[in-house]
Amino acid sequence: MKKNNLEKVVIEDLFNFKSISNLTYSPNGEVLAFDVISADKEKNEYRSNVWLYRNNKASQLTFNLDANVICFLDDENLLLNRRNKDAKPGMSEVYKININGGEAASWLKLPFPLSRIKKVNDNLFVATGSIDANEPDLYLASPDKQKEYFENKKKDNDYIIVDEVPYWFNGAGVINKYREALFTIELGKEVKVKRITAPLFSVDDLLVVGNKVYFCGINTENKIKLFNKVYVYDCLSNKLKTLYNKEKYSFGGLFVLNKEIYLQASDGKEYGINQTADIYKLNEGRIEKVYQPEVTLYSSAVGDTNAGHGKNSDSNGKNFVTLATVDDHNEIFSFDNKFKKKVLFNKPGLISCLAVSKDKVAFVYQDSKSLVEVYEMKVDGSNYKKITEINKEALKDKYIAQPKRINYKDNGYDLHGWVLLPENFDSKKKYPAILDVHGGPRCIYTEAYFHEMQVWVSKGYVVMFTNIVGSDGRGDAFADIRGKYGYTDFENLMAFVDAVLKKYPNIDQKRLCETGGSYGGFMTNWIVTHTDRFCCAASQRSISNWISMSFISDIGLYFGIDQCGGKDVYSESDILWEHSPLKYAKDCKTPTLFIHSDEDYRCPLAEGMQMMQALTYNDVETRMVIFKGENHELSRSGKPLHREKRLAEITNWFDKHCGGKK
Repeated sequence: MKKNNLEKVVIEDLFNFKSISNLTYSPNGEVLAFDVISADKEKNEYRSNVWLYRNNKASQLTFNLDANVICFLDDENLLLNRRNKDAKPGMSEVYKININGGEAASWLKLPFPLSRIKKVNDNLFVATGSIDANEPDLYLASPDKQKEYFENKKKDNDYIIVDEVPYWFNGAGVINKYREALFTIELGKEVKVKRITAPLFSVDDLLVVGNKVYFCGINTENKIKLFNKVYVYDCLSNKLKTLYNKEKYSFGGLFVLNKEIYLQASDGKEYGINQTADIYKLNEGRIEKVYQPEVTLYSSAVGDTNAGHGKNSDSNGKNFVTLATVDDHNEIFSFDNKFKKKVLFNKPGLISCLAVSKDKVAFVYQDSKSLVEVYEMKVDGSNYKKITEINKEALKDKYIAQPKRINYKDNGYDLHGWVLLPENFDSKKKYPAILDVHGGPRCIYTEAYFHEMQVWVSKGYVVMFTNIVGSDGRGDAFADIRGKYGYTDFENLMAFVDAVLKKYPNIDQKRLCETGGSYGGFMTNWIVTHTDRFCCAASQRSISNWISMSFISDIGLYFGIDQCGGKDVYSESDILWEHSPLKYAKDCKTPTLFIHSDEDYRCPLAEGMQMMQALTYNDVETRMVIFKGENHELSRSGKPLHREKRLAEITNWFDKHCGGKK
């Protein structure tokens, strides 16, 4: 048989990958705008440029602005958020650019950090932005007073005062007493900015319909609340009204369909915090359930090549179009006003965001052979086509291993996973292998290109990955592993490894490696304390102790006890400890690498440090790499050189314990 000799995928290829996000149609639907994000290796940062698709052609609009799409002001003018290192603290500057030519120019300066802005009419906008609840009207203060405030803040940088939880949040840093406020912005000879919400109120989602702003949010003091309320603000009468006042649901996902207001909501009664949200119609003072999804109506697919953001759902008034996570891939659903479902797109792979116009749907899609590109189809799902080739050269002439499905059974479940085989795989040759465990746990692996896995394949490893019980895509009952952490999931993973070894007996069982991040990091810590079958492991952004995690993570107060099957952290600490890998650290013999970030507030640094020190104390070979200035998103959107270093550390660790480079 003739051997192929394509180029190998290498870690450094990630510098050539581009992310795509923020798909946005013009009001007339004739132009699609989006961001293209590329890595700048020399400066160790990312730059964003705006692209347009119109007249059947994609082209770059901005080149040196480093800006992101906000929204269309009208059919010809686009509003942009420009990253400006010289901007004054606490200020935001919105730029406007004509899509038919000309340079971007400053359009609006706002006295608060802007999160989003939406048009009500030509002279009136609403926006949300961060405020300090201790100084909620700072935006009204004189420039001198604002300058004094930020100078004092700068002087206080060497200490932090906190008096509520969570006092920090992953990717946002310290958020103590900071809230997401709602503002109106009136244009004229002078720009008039007015705060609508109370100082301690945070807006979660909003929708503009005519002159009214519908929004979800809650007033919080001292500690986070899981449920919120629904409000409407009339921009003409300046009246704020509560539409749903009971704290019984977690609301979000507002949209309009056939002139009715809908929203997504979950009460968490049956499946806890991970319960799928249902769709409700919003009526005066009450809500009416109209649709109960069988699967999650957003993308929970994991990957490491597209750090872009955008909408999971959108509506053109006649169709509600949403991403869905179905089994091991993403689909696009469309609903009419009777909530009759139609599947518009159903192919293996992942979709990261979408946008809807009157008659078209655009989305960012990635399959097993290529990186993300923008695709477009009619709103009925016809005329599907790829409309960009932004990543066309990124993987050209590279060997990309294609996923080979393996079906298996465990604990009464029909499950499946995949293996990736090295080029010119020889059944007579011995190969090392790597088990990669996804995060979540309510996430999924798809068949889409996964860079770290392809790097390992190029070095001669067989890579195996699967969606075990607890993963998304198969409904709430399948995803519900509360009280089963470390038990059913661990057994599923070991059964999968057994199935792979049975299918490929030439895998060297003495050279099995394992890794995972977040929930996958928890599972790594659990695996090395419950089996010695792996020659080494790499635990990333992990959880080792559910008790400590409960009081230091930004989601700790409610996540850990819920997932471990309890209700009260204090009276049921024994449950938390039972599911903590740290409890079993004395049983670990597996050489383990720990990867963590010092600003990871989801799975804080202390979680990895506890496990690493416990293993070292017991004379287990360990190594810990701590990335400064990074958070929980290191592998996906960390600084380019940090992402390179992370993957190199893991790869070198595997190579070391498998007998050197393959």
